[in-house]
Amino acid sequence: MSDATLDTRRHGGSQYAELSRLIRRAGLLDPRRGYYALRIGALGGCYVGAWALFGWLGESWWQLGVAAVLAVVFAQAGFIGHDAGHRQVFRTRRANDLVGLVHGNLLIGLSYGWWVDKHNRHHAHPNTEGHDPDIVVRPLSFTPRQAREQRGPGALVVRHQAYLFFPLLLLEGLHLHANSVKALVGPSRIRRRPVEAALLAVHTVGYLGAVILVLSPAQAVAFVLVNQGLLGLYLGSAFAPNHKGMPILAADDRLDYLRRQVLTSRNVRGNWFIDALLGGLNYQIEHHLFPSMPRPNLRRARPLVRQFCADHDVAYHETSLTRSWRQVLGHLHAVGSGRPADDAGPG
Repeated sequence: MSDATLDTRRHGGSQYAELSRLIRRAGLLDPRRGYYALRIGALGGCYVGAWALFGWLGESWWQLGVAAVLAVVFAQAGFIGHDAGHRQVFRTRRANDLVGLVHGNLLIGLSYGWWVDKHNRHHAHPNTEGHDPDIVVRPLSFTPRQAREQRGPGALVVRHQAYLFFPLLLLEGLHLHANSVKALVGPSRIRRRPVEAALLAVHTVGYLGAVILVLSPAQAVAFVLVNQGLLGLYLGSAFAPNHKGMPILAADDRLDYLRRQVLTSRNVRGNWFIDALLGGLNYQIEHHLFPSMPRPNLRRARPLVRQFCADHDVAYHETSLTRSWRQVLGHLHAVGSGRPADDAGPG
């Protein structure tokens, strides 16, 4: 559901079909090739420039700054891979897959095919127990039932998960790499598995080879830890505000498509900087309603969707970035402590 424009015929005369016609008439599902050409070109320049600076600095502790810069560049490449997975860049699947494979497997070392499969399941059933893989993230618990099932060290982590959330995100980059490798060598359904494996190998050999050859052993370890730690922190901080702390639906929930996507999603207010920082994911409601809408059109769709939701009495949740993080931490604290979410806070 998430990698192509939804067929409105499936929704018949529903309210979603009405909204979809409004969005189509505004031209907001039309491709934005010029935008993506500029963004991909700029990202490519930053990627090459960062590695050129790495080579120029040589064996130096200043390389930790380059590691931080590359973490941002890697995350931005991931956002473009995300857009390609939703067919936002080109109309054809083949062209989008090429963009996704280059930005995912080759540039940052994450399996594009594994991520698309996981992300599609999330889009089909956001925040739905038993269906959404994004609310099953060990060692965290997002529902009281998950918290009750924890034992031993896991239960201890859950009790303090609001405080541990951002520190744990420092491990997310390595976790994503591990899952990518596991998917490629395991029985997962991955299209173009040999191509994915080859590109992932090229990235790994190039990345680790450069670090080992240029830096001292201590600097090499520090570089990888800083780079991957900040990458995980950045990606986790960008994705967490989208759904964490929003209503979680039961597995047998029968909400219609419009309400399922809107009620479980949170928008983040901001300006052009927030748009760039979060890769357009701050317009999460619009993105979930129209996954293939090009990123720059999400801002334009927002007032149309918000007004439509107001006209049809559908709650539209939008807040600031800092407030969204507070809501995420408040939810984690409530689940971990067993207290009602409205009464809990991380501190």
